[in-house]
Amino acid sequence: MARKPPLIEIRFPISRRQFEKIDKAVRKAGYAAAIERSENILPPRNANAFAAEAIYVICNSGMSNIVAVPIFARCMVALQNGESVRTVFGHPGKAAAIDDIWRRRASLFRQLKKADNLIGFCATLPWTGNITKYHLAKNLGEDVAKPDVHLNRLANPEGVTAQEMCERLARETGYRVATVDLILWRACAEGIVHSR
Repeated sequence: MARKPPLIEIRFPISRRQFEKIDKAVRKAGYAAAIERSENILPPRNANAFAAEAIYVICNSGMSNIVAVPIFARCMVALQNGESVRTVFGHPGKAAAIDDIWRRRASLFRQLKKADNLIGFCATLPWTGNITKYHLAKNLGEDVAKPDVHLNRLANPEGVTAQEMCERLARETGYRVATVDLILWRACAEGIVHSR
């Protein structure tokens, strides 16, 4: 099945005007609250909130958000009931990582608060790799872009990294780098733009 044409055709490099159109379309698609959350994100207040962010990112790695969100919800219910997530999540590697983070959440949260390098700290967590460490750092409040396939495809024609592209657009729009990332990623995920 051929994918439908994008709502917005992009010319590279993405201009402020193009980005504003993309932003408007993403908001219209129902993501205004997510954009506002990204603009006002605070670091997690406690160990449970930290662990939930890490677990959310692990659930999302390598799968669509639509599939991952219900898995994440089932995992959190199991953990809050004192059960292993293996009872609700069939991926052995991810389940073990989630159980480990939940078990060590107080200690890990103390390490997080002392960390000089949030991305480096995220990379030490189980099942958090070279891309997901940026996803988790964003969710913990770091103003950084996640260099995933969509963002890299959008940045490549400009001859820059995803971080550099998002930093430029952040300067031009007043958004946080992480919010620019969110808007562009969501636009790609929703078919508003095609990253290819």
